[in-house]
Amino acid sequence: MELVATENQTMIAQMVRDFGAAHIKPNMREWDDTQHFPAEVFHQLGELGLMGVLVPTEYGGSGFGYVEYVTAIAELSKIDPSIGLSMAAHNSLCTGHILQHASEEQKAKYLPRLASGEWIGAWGLTEPNTGSDAGNMRTTAVLDGDHYVLNGAKNFITHGKSGHVAVVIARTGEVGDSHGMTAFIVERGTPGFEGGRKEDKLGMRASETTEMIFTDCRVPVENVIGKVGDGFVQALKVLDGGRISIAALSLGIAQGAFEAALQYSKERHQFNQPISNFQGISFKLADMATEIEAASLLTYRAADMKDQGQNVNRESAMAKLYASEVCVRVSNEAVQIFGGYGYTKDYPAEKFYRDSKLCTIGEGTSEIQKLVIARTILK
Repeated sequence: MELVATENQTMIAQMVRDFGAAHIKPNMREWDDTQHFPAEVFHQLGELGLMGVLVPTEYGGSGFGYVEYVTAIAELSKIDPSIGLSMAAHNSLCTGHILQHASEEQKAKYLPRLASGEWIGAWGLTEPNTGSDAGNMRTTAVLDGDHYVLNGAKNFITHGKSGHVAVVIARTGEVGDSHGMTAFIVERGTPGFEGGRKEDKLGMRASETTEMIFTDCRVPVENVIGKVGDGFVQALKVLDGGRISIAALSLGIAQGAFEAALQYSKERHQFNQPISNFQGISFKLADMATEIEAASLLTYRAADMKDQGQNVNRESAMAKLYASEVCVRVSNEAVQIFGGYGYTKDYPAEKFYRDSKLCTIGEGTSEIQKLVIARTILK
C-alpha cells in the first residue's frame, strides 16, 4: 500500500478545500441551524466530478478508486461533516448499488445523471422496526403483471425527500429469508412514492434524513436490479464499500476537530503562556494525533484492498468501527480543550462533537461491526 499521497489525491484535496472555502463555510452555520439541505451544493460537486467518484468515465463519472474517494470524503468532512455524509451516501449507496449490480441498460440510464449531480440518489434499507435486523423488513413488493406493487415505509433515509431516484430493498419472499428480498430502482414522481417526516437531528443537520413511503407504488419489472431475491445479498456487498466511506467521514471529522483544537491551544493563553504548553493539554493532543493516524491507516488499507478487488468485509468493518469511535473521542477532547468556548456555537468544536456520533450508528452500529469482525476471525 502506498503511504504517500498520490498526485490525484493531492489535486482532489486542494480542489475540495477551495470549493469548501467558497461555497460551504460561508453558509454552514445557517444550514445547521435551520436543517437546510443545500441541494445546489451537490449539483456543483457533480460538476467537479465528486458525485460520481467511483463511476467509470464511460458513464460520465470520474473513474477514480476508493483511495481517491476516501480523500474526497475526508476533506469535505473536515469542513462540514453534513456535506461529507450526503456526498458519501449518494456515491456509495444509491450510485454504488447501481454500479455494482444493475444491468448495462440501467447503468446507462441512471449513472450519467447521478455522476453529474443532475440527480441526487437515495437508498432504502432501514425500516422503523428493523434497524440492524434488516432481514425482517415489512415493505413488500408483489408482482402484478409487468409491475411490482410496493407497500411499506423506510426511515432514516438520506435524501428520502429530495432525492431524484432511490434504490429500494423490498420483501418479495418470506420474512427472514435472506433470499426473499429484491432491489428496485424507483424514480421520484412515481405514483405512490413520497417522502415522509423529516428527522430533527442532533447533528449532521444539513444532510437530509427522512422517511420514504410507498402506497400501491407500481414499479416496472425492468427496474428490478439483478435477480429477484438477491436484494439483501446485494445490500450487504454495497455496505462493505459504504463502511469505508463512513470511516472516511469519521476520519475527516476527527482531523477537523483536532486541527481546530490544536490551533486554539496555541492561541489561547492562561497563566501567561499558551495552553498547549501544559502537559494536560499536550498529552490530549498527542493521543488525538496518534488515534487519527491509526484510523487513517485502517481506512486507507481497506480502500486499497477494495481497489485491488479483494474481499473487504472484515477490513471495512474494522476501519468503520475504529475510525467512528476515534472521531467521537477526538471531538469530545476538542470540546474539552476549547473549554467553555467549546460549548458554544461561536467555535467549531461543538458542531464536530454533535456530528461525530452519527458515525458510530449509521451503516451499521459499532456493535454490528464487532459482530462482523468476530464472525470473520472465528471462522
